[in-house]
Order: sequence, then structure tokens, then C-alpha cells
Amino acid sequence: MAALGQHLTELHLMKSPALDTPIAKFQGSGDNHIDKIRYDKKNHRVYVNKDQYFEGVAEDIYQYRIGGYQVCHKWLKDRKGRTLSLNDVKHYCRIATVIEKTIEIQNKIDGIYDKIETELISF
Repeated sequence: MAALGQHLTELHLMKSPALDTPIAKFQGSGDNHIDKIRYDKKNHRVYVNKDQYFEGVAEDIYQYRIGGYQVCHKWLKDRKGRTLSLNDVKHYCRIATVIEKTIEIQNKIDGIYDKIETELISF
């Protein structure tokens, strides 16, 4: 559990080597301006305007909430009307990767917890 917690900490501080290969990619041509945010669950795309989108964002990642907010949506919504810089694009791709890895670790923790709980009940 401690190792998983350490990995989560590194992810959330964006210091994990797991972030060196982001899961999302920014696609399309245009001016990188955030006009209207739309999620295409069939193709796992988050559109920021009619021609540009982040691909590779699975629905569970896009729907992931912290404190009641959908992280991937809120980050873009807070920048609506702005133009994304290269650093913004890279950061968003890293955010999606952090969420994917967080979900993976949460599932591992749930499995460990269930095993420990079962062992304690049978004890």
C-alpha cells in the first residue's frame, strides 16, 4: 500500500516517469483557440473547437471527478476563450495520463483492501 501511495504522490505532483509517455495527443489544424468543449465518447476525443481535439482520452478519464469537478473538462473550461500554448497542450496530455494512472492505482488499492478485509473477517 505504501508503494502505491508513493506512486500516487509522484503522479499528482507530476514528477512520475510514467508521465514521460502521455496517453493523449493534440490533433487537428487551427489556432489552438478554445471555443466550445465537446467530448466524443465514440472516438475518445475532447474537442476544443470544431477542428482541434485531444485524442486518446477514454470516457472514464474524461468523467473522472475530484471535488465534484470533471478534471479534464474543468481545466479546459477555465481557459475557454484563450489560445492553448504548447506548454498548455503538453500539460493537458499529462493531466489525462495522471488520471489514467490514478484509476489504475485506485483499482490496485481496492483489490488489496478487499483481500485484507477478507483475511481479517476470516481471522
